[in-house]
Amino acid sequence: MSKIDQKFRSKKSFRYLFFINRNFFFFFAIINLLQSQVFDGLTLFSVNQTGPGGGNVHRTYLIDNQQNIIHSWSHDRGAASMPYLLQDSSLVYPYRVVAPSMSTGGVGGGVAIYSWTGDLLWSREIANELYQHHHDIQPLPNGNILMLVWERHLAIQNAGNILYGGEGKGWQQMGRTGVNNNINQMWSTAILEIVPYSDVDSIVWEWHVWDHLVQDINPDLPNYGSVSNSPNLLDINYGDVGGNVGQLGPNADWLHCNAIDYNEDLDQIAISSRHTSEIYIIDHSTTTLEASSDSGGNSGMGGNFLYRWGNPQVYKRGSSSDQKLFGQHGVNWIPSGYPGSGNLIIFNNDYTSNTSAVFELQPPINTFYLYDLQSQSIFGPDEPIWYHTGEFHSNVQSGAFRLPNGNTLITDANSSRIFEVTLENNLVWDYNHPGGGHMIPRAQKYSFDYLGMGFPDFINGDINFDGAIDLYDILLLSDMVNGAGYAVNPPADFVQDDIINASDIIALVAFIMNY
Repeated sequence: MSKIDQKFRSKKSFRYLFFINRNFFFFFAIINLLQSQVFDGLTLFSVNQTGPGGGNVHRTYLIDNQQNIIHSWSHDRGAASMPYLLQDSSLVYPYRVVAPSMSTGGVGGGVAIYSWTGDLLWSREIANELYQHHHDIQPLPNGNILMLVWERHLAIQNAGNILYGGEGKGWQQMGRTGVNNNINQMWSTAILEIVPYSDVDSIVWEWHVWDHLVQDINPDLPNYGSVSNSPNLLDINYGDVGGNVGQLGPNADWLHCNAIDYNEDLDQIAISSRHTSEIYIIDHSTTTLEASSDSGGNSGMGGNFLYRWGNPQVYKRGSSSDQKLFGQHGVNWIPSGYPGSGNLIIFNNDYTSNTSAVFELQPPINTFYLYDLQSQSIFGPDEPIWYHTGEFHSNVQSGAFRLPNGNTLITDANSSRIFEVTLENNLVWDYNHPGGGHMIPRAQKYSFDYLGMGFPDFINGDINFDGAIDLYDILLLSDMVNGAGYAVNPPADFVQDDIINASDIIALVAFIMNY
């Protein structure tokens, strides 16, 4: 007996309770009405544990709105952050290495690509004396991958030093007055663009915050200047640098950048820094050489900050009342065509002492790839244009994504909870991952037509891809035909006539009733 036959037989008594009559289709209508505000799609997430290698939980799940597991992947290492599903059905997965070169919260080390069937197609580890990947990655439309990395700096860097910048680019030589760790280091932030499946050095573009620093302590150094007059640079003396006490020992983490996103329309990158409570936008249209300077690219500003928001005290403007972000994670643009397209979604972890919030931010971008800033003012806006808060709080990871119907999918990492709210702040979907001792860094929801021509193998009529043809498939097909749900997908054409209509519903019902 096949797996599908077994599943059909086990549900046979249940299915015969339903009859094909007007009451049956009325039942469909009621269910559709109750779920009409939920975005129909598949939610992707990885389960994470702490410790080198990510503990012993190494799985990624794809679930439907009924919380059925549609598909899953197993991994050799635990997740560093959220996974990404590509349109060819492959999975991009950031993972933790067992022996990182630099280690504190959010440590990763590698990125892997898996096929739909779970075969490892490619992997690359960035965990060496110079760099250590951590937290997030971002697949690009051209197939490359952006990776967030820590970048090691000593107090004094001499001639021939392999660390970035080489001679004269130690943190003391750059005007930093001191650090908060006994390893006497500073771990700055860089972004590396990696070409998958390459046998040679695959870094084709890079950006380093170390090239865009200002200090107002030592006038004899070349990066001396007024911090308040340099909002496009980062004050090297802001905040603490690491510490000596922690689960993983001493660290020199300065900015703790934790999320990265890419806007194809603007060719810009957004990153989030937990320790500065700011988000930053930079120009990706530059060459690597331009990215190390203050000129070039669509913006004409090289690798300098185009925009920053959340805590203007970092660039010595405004006051504590102007600070809007507190230890935030998860910054990303709302895609084109979605409600709020072009705006940013941010998970504000410590919105209050015991409450998180999700912000929708409308940055003041103009027609020249730049962001408006009046002299001696702070980057606007003053407030988010939409936010959601309530009985949820996570002090680690977490994030949110706008969905095509205007809803927002939110992940509370600490609670391993994923939930969906409307623009009116109504809760319409809620998932809590079973078990304990783990978290979900972030989750995304994909429409059923997302995979397109790269769709993996499927059973005709299995519309929710759970390996069985049953009542749920009829409900989903009814949504498609009535235009009340998501776009059509390949298994919905049950009669194989290239049209999705009532004939498919009738044929699917008859098929099920025959069992």
